[in-house]
Amino acid sequence: MTDTPVALITGASRGLGAALAEALCETHHIVAVARTTGALEELDDRIQAKGGSATLAPMDITVPDAMATLCRGIHDRWGKLDLWLHTAIHITHLTPAVFIDAKDWEKCNAINTTAVSVLIPYVAPLLGDDGQAVFFDDPHAGEKFHGIYGATKAAQIALARSWQAETVKTGPRVHVLQPRPMATAIRARVHPGEDRSALATPASEAARLLAQL
Repeated sequence: MTDTPVALITGASRGLGAALAEALCETHHIVAVARTTGALEELDDRIQAKGGSATLAPMDITVPDAMATLCRGIHDRWGKLDLWLHTAIHITHLTPAVFIDAKDWEKCNAINTTAVSVLIPYVAPLLGDDGQAVFFDDPHAGEKFHGIYGATKAAQIALARSWQAETVKTGPRVHVLQPRPMATAIRARVHPGEDRSALATPASEAARLLAQL
C-alpha cells in the first residue's frame, strides 16, 4: 500500500502514452504497460530523471491471462488504482474497404476493441468508486481508406461511452477525450510527407488533456 496515487497507462512506451506518463510521474507512481521493453526502459530513465517512479510491465494487452496477472499484481501491491489511461492503439496502412485484409482486421480488432472489453472488467474493481478511467477518441469512422481503424476505434469508444453512462452515479468516473493530431511515429507512417510543423506534440497534448480531468 502507498499514499502516492497510482496511474496505469496501457500503451505507455511511445507517443501520447509516454507523454502522459512523464506528465504524471511527479504526482503518481506509473504502471507502464506496452510490448516494447526497450522503449519502456527509456521511459523509465526519463521518469527517474524527473524524480518519479514507475513499474514496467512489458505485456501484450491482447492476452487476457497477462492482463489478469497485471491487475492481480496491482491489487496485491497497492490495493487499488487511482487512474487508468488507455492509449494503446493499432492502425494498419490505409486501404480501400474492398482490399481489407483479414489478418489486418483481426489485429486491429484485437488491440483496439477486444482488449478493452477484457480490461474494463479487470480494471474497474481496482478503480472503485473514486478512480478515473480515460479513453482517447480519434474519430475516423466512415472516412475513406480508414475502414479497419475507423471501425475498430469507434467500437472501442462506443464501449467506453456505455461504461461512462453506466457509472455516472456509482463511479468510477469515465472520460472520453479527443487529442489533436500529433507528431507521432504512427502518424508519420500512416501519413508520410505530411507537414509535421502543423501538428501538436504529445507532451503539449498530454498537458492539455490532463487539465480536463
